[in-house]
Amino acid sequence: MEVELRYFGTVREAVGESTERRSVEAGTTVGSVLSDLEEEHSGLEGLLLEDGGVAGGVTVLRNGTHVTHFEGVETVLEGDDRLSITPPVTGG
Repeated sequence: MEVELRYFGTVREAVGESTERRSVEAGTTVGSVLSDLEEEHSGLEGLLLEDGGVAGGVTVLRNGTHVTHFEGVETVLEGDDRLSITPPVTGG
């Protein structure tokens, strides 16, 4: 099945694109996708996951709803889901 991944800020910079369609197996979790992204892109290592959950300040939405309203990193993705990943916002 395929899911759409949308990247913002430093995540987009590390990945090199703002969106992509990714094939995943049935039963794939949000945490698995985030872990794969950290492994595939050196600029993301340690940025997305922390202490068994989504890292502080990182926003992960599944179809527009924060994954904490589901099962967090254990949220199982379904075909055609849209996962939006936004890093912590800094500046000032």
